[in-house]
Amino acid sequence: MKIALIQSNLIWENPDENRKYFEQKINSITKEIDLIVLPEMFTSGFTMNPKLVVETMNGETITLLKSLAKAKNCAITGSLIITENNNFYNRLIFIFPSGEMEHYDKKHLFSLASEDKIYTSGKTKLIVEYKGFKICPLICYDLRFPVFSRNTENYDVLIYVANWPKPRISAWDILLKARAIENMCYTIGVNRIGLDENNHEYIGHSQAIDFLGNSILEPQENGGIFIIVLDKQKMLETRNKFGFLNDKDTFKIQ
Repeated sequence: MKIALIQSNLIWENPDENRKYFEQKINSITKEIDLIVLPEMFTSGFTMNPKLVVETMNGETITLLKSLAKAKNCAITGSLIITENNNFYNRLIFIFPSGEMEHYDKKHLFSLASEDKIYTSGKTKLIVEYKGFKICPLICYDLRFPVFSRNTENYDVLIYVANWPKPRISAWDILLKARAIENMCYTIGVNRIGLDENNHEYIGHSQAIDFLGNSILEPQENGGIFIIVLDKQKMLETRNKFGFLNDKDTFKIQ
């Protein structure tokens, strides 16, 4: 599977300009790609003012991404702010080339920024089946909670989309590698860069790690489109050789 990671600055609380930016970036990809990954809250930055930027599942951003997915014949994923049943969600959407869509609502809301007081937590982990791969997409703060992301579904790829700030970037690097090793899966992190209106600085470190903790894409600090290729057969051979997942604990999340 060939995946494009788009690392960029985000224009604060400005969905129109962010849509234009990502449309241009996606259209600039000339190689055949299976999946494009965008950051967390890619239309707004990590805002606690959802009423200024919120959309519905039939809104402009999803309509645009469906069109782009069809035109580029690839899937697109990332998170944005969605309203549903009078609640706000930090919602990751996964749009297939057909225009069909699945979604995941961020479970672990970032209480340090009062995200838990403004947004509604998701309850269900999403496993996407696409082009022979099982993909588990999660959002930012979820990275700190290994029980929820534990590979009980035999998935092949973990994806974290994020707005993870510079002061804690070492934790981002370490935890992404830990998730790859403990789950024996490819692990991808897509973060933003730049400075937001709360004066939080982001230095990216979007990256990809294999099932043994080796870097496929080293942490990147500049904006750009970074393309990686995942080899499922190689991963399966390694899993079969070592059998680490056969010894995992069983548990129930409550």
